[in-house]
Amino acid sequence: MISHVLPAACTIAGSDSSGGAGLQIDLKTFAAYGIYGLSVVTAVTAQNTRKVTGAWVQSADSVSAQITTLCEEFSVSAWKTGMLGDAAVIGAVIDSLPAGVPLVLDPVIVSTSGHRLITEEALRLLTDGLIPRATVVTPNIPEAEILSGISPIRSLDDMQEAGSVFLSYGADAVVMKGGHRGNDKKAVDLLITHDLEITYEAPRYPYEVHGSGCCFASAIASELSLGRDLPMALSGAKQFIDGAIREAIHLPSGGAVPNPFWRGAVPGDKSIH
Repeated sequence: MISHVLPAACTIAGSDSSGGAGLQIDLKTFAAYGIYGLSVVTAVTAQNTRKVTGAWVQSADSVSAQITTLCEEFSVSAWKTGMLGDAAVIGAVIDSLPAGVPLVLDPVIVSTSGHRLITEEALRLLTDGLIPRATVVTPNIPEAEILSGISPIRSLDDMQEAGSVFLSYGADAVVMKGGHRGNDKKAVDLLITHDLEITYEAPRYPYEVHGSGCCFASAIASELSLGRDLPMALSGAKQFIDGAIREAIHLPSGGAVPNPFWRGAVPGDKSIH
């Protein structure tokens, strides 16, 4: 018998029944990288690319048990968090997450329509307890405005100022995602650490892609799982998410979801009927 040892990454996130975001797109992204994907379910949602009709947050005990049980058997090379649901779940993640492993924290706190998804208590736990554990935090502009208190964020200077707040919370690094700066011809992200700042530019495509932020964060986790340093991981993840958006899967409804297999791992055309 031949034993195949793959790097393992784990997503701690909500289930998106459309498959375009949440833990489903995370697992697809891990697979596209050749990473063995593990998952901890924090919430179950009923949604498609246009709306959410229901969400059921899991108990803190359930989340703790999932993390603890996985750690008994698997050596996780990177963790990625997405939708965490409420303060109790965030506390469970803080208490259960093992130290010394890269953590990509995607702070899913604002819906596409701009509605805040978590309470003030949960925000405090996020900034005081989980962000200090993060290797890198990946907020979009609405999330960065809420978490940093810098608002509005319109320029690169504003992104730098907000990014420094995340470092003050204890994060090793932050990627300020510029996709919501709709007046720009290109989407510009900014990596900020205590030692460097790097900008990453990508084309802006004329359509919205549901789940692109989840896909990007899980691509970073995949890159880190493969042993790449953070600037190299960001460069690789930017190339990956650009392709996943450029070759997005377009739905009959007019919506679109990322295509993690744009590099050819899965045959067929890029549409769902």
